[in-house]
Amino acid sequence: MKKLVVLFLLIASTVSAQYQIEGIISPNIESDWVILYRVNGAKQQFINNTKIKKDSILVGDSLDEVGRFSFTLPQNAVAGSYRATYSLEGAGYVDFIFNKEDVTFAFNPQYPNQSVTFIKSEENKMLTEYSAKISEAQQKLDSLQIAMLNDKNLDLSADYKKTYQEIDAIQKEYLELSKAKYIYPFVKATVRNNAPEAFTSAEDYMANMKATFFDKMDFSNKTLANSSFLIDRILDYIFYINYSDDATTQQKLYKESIDKVLSKIKTDAYKKNIIEYLIAQFESYNNIEIIDYLFDKHYKTLPPSLQDKAFVEEKMKLFATEIGRIAPDFSWQENGRRVSLSTLNTAEKYVLVFWSTGCSHCTREMPMLHAYLKDNSDVKVVAFALEKDAFVWENYTKTNLYGWHNVLGLNKWENETARTYNINATPTYFVLDSNKKIIAKPDEFKDVKAYFEGN
Repeated sequence: MKKLVVLFLLIASTVSAQYQIEGIISPNIESDWVILYRVNGAKQQFINNTKIKKDSILVGDSLDEVGRFSFTLPQNAVAGSYRATYSLEGAGYVDFIFNKEDVTFAFNPQYPNQSVTFIKSEENKMLTEYSAKISEAQQKLDSLQIAMLNDKNLDLSADYKKTYQEIDAIQKEYLELSKAKYIYPFVKATVRNNAPEAFTSAEDYMANMKATFFDKMDFSNKTLANSSFLIDRILDYIFYINYSDDATTQQKLYKESIDKVLSKIKTDAYKKNIIEYLIAQFESYNNIEIIDYLFDKHYKTLPPSLQDKAFVEEKMKLFATEIGRIAPDFSWQENGRRVSLSTLNTAEKYVLVFWSTGCSHCTREMPMLHAYLKDNSDVKVVAFALEKDAFVWENYTKTNLYGWHNVLGLNKWENETARTYNINATPTYFVLDSNKKIIAKPDEFKDVKAYFEGN
């Protein structure tokens, strides 16, 4: 009997030691699944997934449909920043802290992290409460500062000092409340390093913001590093704090802000993750100059053991034919001699087009392109045909595409040059300058025509 009682108590204690993560989505969404990740800086570690269950709650006199989901975490679950993802597009997730307590939250899926309300979890409640208070006070201080910058005759110094003191009081209160809690580093790092007195010039205001932006943030703190906190601040600093309408100035600001961010990171492994994350961000902007800068100035200076050669090769291949790159070279036989793309010097610009005689769209557009450019001595065409054999191509080019540099590429999609240029559809157009730098990538013949008529 005693053994049964001990066994029962053991099972009961094990069950009670589990933790529940519960979410309420209001209004409900069409998605059926939620995925739980643990956030590790720029990366995510899969934990589990679960289905969203439909439910109804009484709001006033009507029933509103909501979605509910839950996860069970074991006793030994690691404390940290977690993410419940319900959509792979946009901001389809909610971030929260888990530190050995049940967590329940509700949110609107249209703006999840702005609308999230924590029903259960003292740490998340405290952090949310602190964030709201410090954000409201900071916005008030910024508004006073901007008002005085916009109107030099406006004296709001007393209000500015009072709000500055309010921010200081909020910070001190929550640093004390969160002491010994997991959220303490977030509280410590969130507050801005505000000037005790308002600035009299916008230049000084922005210079101070840039100079002090990271003052409160400890990049060596593992709690901050293993969350999205530092990532979010890094993106704010690079893309919003350092902003210019002038394209050349913006590129310079990107480089300077990247240098400053990476100088703050002393751990090589974490620095590698941040560099790779930033490369992905600038990839979405198609900013090849900054991607090259990240690789050449920072990634290649990492310890060799940390450099991922496959990652570098993949990105270099992906960006090899982007606008601004020198077109990858290739050669072919023409009139009994070997010719290379890089050595052509008979025109100011070139149209490089990958096409195929087996592509109906190509056989419609190639004659149109030929007719359009045949009398233009400043533009030459290099037509690279992706074929299985030479027979049809030889007859077609002699009849329809005379005067062009006609190149035969056998093995079609597996052709080495086609793979270098990432060709997955025909026709694919590139416009090159006299140095063979890619200056445009029109989609269709009409876009080629529009390019030359607009330039």
